[in-house]
Order: sequence, then C-alpha cells, then structure tokens
Amino acid sequence: MSASKQEAAKAYWKDNLRLMLTLLAIWFAVSFGAGILFVEQLNHIQFFGFPLGFWFAQQGSIYVFVLMIFFYVWKMNQYDRKHDVHEE
Repeated sequence: MSASKQEAAKAYWKDNLRLMLTLLAIWFAVSFGAGILFVEQLNHIQFFGFPLGFWFAQQGSIYVFVLMIFFYVWKMNQYDRKHDVHEE
C-alpha cells in the first residue's frame, strides 16, 4: 500500500473512531446517566405525563439509540465520500 493510501486510511479510521467514541459517550450519558444516576433529579420534570427519569430509563434511551444509528449511517456516508471510499 502506498504512503498516501496509508495516510488516507488512517484519517478515515481516525474520523470513524472519533465518531464512535462520541456516540458511545452520548449513549452512556443517556442510558446510565439519565436513567440511573440522575433519575431522582429528572423525576421532578414531567414528560408526557411521566417523570423524565423514568421515561429515559424505559423509553428515552431506546429512542436516542435508534436516532444515533441513523446519525451514524448519515455521518459515515459523509466520511466515505470525504475519504473516497464510498460505493455507488
């Protein structure tokens, strides 16, 4: 593999890993933080008639996870085009 292709591959995986670590941190914060650690504080806020901490523990973290999947696909398509590894 040529040096320029190696640099391009490193840049691609650097972008990919940064995105994955960011999304994992968000997922952790929403599922563990909002659903377990800060549930008492969040339960003082009502969301669709339910305490917000309860909602995040039961439904919200799942919704956030599904939205993150769509965001990951969209962002990786951008990275694929940026680093010229996209499929048409």
